[in-house]
Amino acid sequence: MIKELVKKNRTYRRFYEDVKIERETLEELIDLARLSSSGGNLQSLKYILSHDDEKNSLIFPHLRWAGYLTDWDGPEEGERPSAYIVVLGDKEISANHFWDHGIACQSILLGACEKGLGGCMFGASNKQALTEALHIPERYEVILVIALGKPKEAVVLEEVTDPQDIKYWRDEQGVHHVPKRKLEDIIVNL
Repeated sequence: MIKELVKKNRTYRRFYEDVKIERETLEELIDLARLSSSGGNLQSLKYILSHDDEKNSLIFPHLRWAGYLTDWDGPEEGERPSAYIVVLGDKEISANHFWDHGIACQSILLGACEKGLGGCMFGASNKQALTEALHIPERYEVILVIALGKPKEAVVLEEVTDPQDIKYWRDEQGVHHVPKRKLEDIIVNL
């Protein structure tokens, strides 16, 4: 069951923007993050939830969409995320958030997938502009942003054929293809 959920949990970049996500759903996803492991059990991550059009419009322009798709500037209106979670590090608890955000985001995205939603994690964003747009206090550091919505695209996993070419791509029908290395290529037997 977990393997199927992991395989289904892809990075989605186009959504049915009109399918709204309630705050209660976002809180359920954050609760999964809260219950996840934390380095030193410091639990220094905090979250800004956004599910209304006004706040979403403050977040969207500061994200950098799909670096390998150089001819695409991100989803058009109607295909944008219907919610966001901004992941913050509370510097008053710790200056080092270790790997916590990776664990927390995986828990959030697996929970979203289980609910029929999909998402995209953004480490690439204009964090300073986002901090200013959302009036985030200085004690918090923007670590990353998760965009969420009902996926409007198909994502297909493929086996890598050229180990030097791992770039994802879209075909003529808009299907998103993601090459993955073979299991035997990532296990090192020393």
